[in-house]
Amino acid sequence: MPPRRSRPPLGQHFLRDKSVCARIADAVVSSPDIPVIEIGPGQGALTEHLVAKGVPLTAVEVDPALADGLKERFSTHDRFEVILEDILKIDLPSLIATHTQNQVVIAGNLPYYITSPILRAVFAAASHIDYAVFLIQKEVALRLTARKNSHDYGYLSVLCRLHAEPELLFTVPPGAFQPPPEVTSAVVCLDMRSDIDIPPHFIDFLQHCFTHPRKKLLNNLAGLYGKELLRQHPESDLRAQQLDLDELRALWETLDRAVDHNQAPSALI
Repeated sequence: MPPRRSRPPLGQHFLRDKSVCARIADAVVSSPDIPVIEIGPGQGALTEHLVAKGVPLTAVEVDPALADGLKERFSTHDRFEVILEDILKIDLPSLIATHTQNQVVIAGNLPYYITSPILRAVFAAASHIDYAVFLIQKEVALRLTARKNSHDYGYLSVLCRLHAEPELLFTVPPGAFQPPPEVTSAVVCLDMRSDIDIPPHFIDFLQHCFTHPRKKLLNNLAGLYGKELLRQHPESDLRAQQLDLDELRALWETLDRAVDHNQAPSALI
């Protein structure tokens, strides 16, 4: 029986390849004056390259031993600090607000098992973030950057484009990590939108659209609008995968107006 591969602490696969770290750092740092928040720095492989670029750097690390190691390793750098905290429990907008510009870059090698919750936390603070650069599982990267009518296109794709313009920068092989994961990774850049406008209930609408990706919108949205109203719109005969974010939003606005119009007379009684 082959030896069992040791499991990294907290599900983390530590990045070891210095050339990959250098490429990520180059993507992260566009100006030495824009603060960077690094999520899950681990043993500091990427941190080392970011510190070398002289940016104001805040590392958020949940493991006390790793946090202590980072403090000791980079103690001579006055633009570096470590916060011992769970990124999913921290008030990210408040952390960002501690920087005078109230605008930062977010970066990190994200643990696979909490990538989606971290992305949602970052999206919630998107208006305060210039852009984010993440090393994530390639499968997730493809979902973030997918366009309509593709196999990877889904709820995460439209949620991402609601908050950012995503770009897949390059892939990273398992051998760049210790221990090596069983999947290929990828680096993505999320250029956050400065004009974010998310109407109430629109995200709920999107979630319903993709509840059952193989089903038509007529079935996924029947509980919200009723099939009689939906049949008046040709888009209801399509699957959510066949519509991009703008088309889904246009459908939502049309259906919402129809619902408001139908309810208006009873509201006057």
